Amino acid sequence: MTRKYFGTDGIRTKANTGALTPEKIVALGQALGHYFKQQRVANHTPMVVIGKDTRQSGYMIETALQAGLMSVGVNCILFGPMPTPGVAMLTRSMRADMGVMITASHNGYSDNGIKLFSPDGFKLPDDVEKILEGLMDDAATIPLCVDKAVGRAKRIDDAPGRYVEFCKSTLPKDFRLDGMKIVLDCANGATYHVARSVFWELGAEVEQIHVSPNGQNINEACGSLHPEDLQMSVRAHKADIGLAFDGDGDRVIVVDENGDIVDGDQLLGAIALNWQKTGRLKQNTVVATIMTNAGLEKRLSDAGIAMHRCQVGDRYVTEMLKKEGLNFGGEPNGHLICADYNTCGDAIVAGLQALKVMRDESCKASALGQTFKPFPQKLENIRFGAGVSAENVLASAQVKEAVVQTEKLLAGKGRMVLRKSGTEPLIRLMIEAETDELLNRSLNSMAEVIRSAAI
Repeated sequence: MTRKYFGTDGIRTKANTGALTPEKIVALGQALGHYFKQQRVANHTPMVVIGKDTRQSGYMIETALQAGLMSVGVNCILFGPMPTPGVAMLTRSMRADMGVMITASHNGYSDNGIKLFSPDGFKLPDDVEKILEGLMDDAATIPLCVDKAVGRAKRIDDAPGRYVEFCKSTLPKDFRLDGMKIVLDCANGATYHVARSVFWELGAEVEQIHVSPNGQNINEACGSLHPEDLQMSVRAHKADIGLAFDGDGDRVIVVDENGDIVDGDQLLGAIALNWQKTGRLKQNTVVATIMTNAGLEKRLSDAGIAMHRCQVGDRYVTEMLKKEGLNFGGEPNGHLICADYNTCGDAIVAGLQALKVMRDESCKASALGQTFKPFPQKLENIRFGAGVSAENVLASAQVKEAVVQTEKLLAGKGRMVLRKSGTEPLIRLMIEAETDELLNRSLNSMAEVIRSAAI
């Protein structure tokens, strides 16, 4: 389904351009309010909760969105900086009609975005986003409220504390982290004021880095995409583990006691095997994406755990978990969804589960990175310029023929995933093969054809 403003994870683009100008944001607010008012009983005043990360442009977007919502009679509860999973959780617990998170996740500060949640805390499905796009384009026809019907807005101060307590409640009441030293990298983002409290209150000794947001340093050489500082800090402090979050706190990367990175696939496997052992893994099945390493699938299969694959994006992992009645899944990038607790990726909750595995198994963090032997895999992001359509590149005759030839080359020995990015002007090429030689040969030839077609 082709959408005009929404990508794989809400709206995301350079702030104050495209769908993120004040005019379009007001229209989105009016569209949201109008749509959700139609879903509720008569004489009910809808309420929306709104959180944001630490980007400078978040203030502009929050104000414009709030104006649009209030103009059609929706009350707004403003959280200020709050992790995405905190907004999802509070949407449910506060019985809101919808939840909004203003964030561009792992992107730099110049970008921003809007993620939307239904009353049950799940991200809106594609078909609803399509309806909202139509309403945005026809916002002038949406009836506005006057007099007492205009919405109200207020800020609440206890949202961070509610989220801290929620995170702690995902562990057994007697679970403690006494004697453990943890380093947290909060990416100068939405977890900067909540993460330390969670781990410290559970008994850990906590060191923090990148917890001084200034509106322009979110994700800048830090966080889950740039864990180099965390690796050095773990070594310097002789810590047991390091946890790097992204700008909105929905993905985590683990750094072990040696300063080495434990990727999302390894962590997914470690937690899945632990949950199976403790009887917590529903149907002995996990959900992963087409990007998940085949080595993990083999390791889990050997242990009697099935893996269902879905398209890339934590929302699609969540949708499959919900549809199949499962409770655990994730992506290699560190989006891990523990569906017994939350309705989207939650970096702090996933980090706590990694620590619980270490306690349960009496192991070090480095053991989390030895769950399975990965097949050699490489991902190449091929960027294209303005005026170039990813759809046209992928549909070109030379790319289609290269796909056929590459799949023949990999038959029975590997696999390829080729897709456009939903958030950036990129075509993502992933190849996995039994040997490095086959991997590099396939990747280089395929990438060359794509670059040629993207000119």
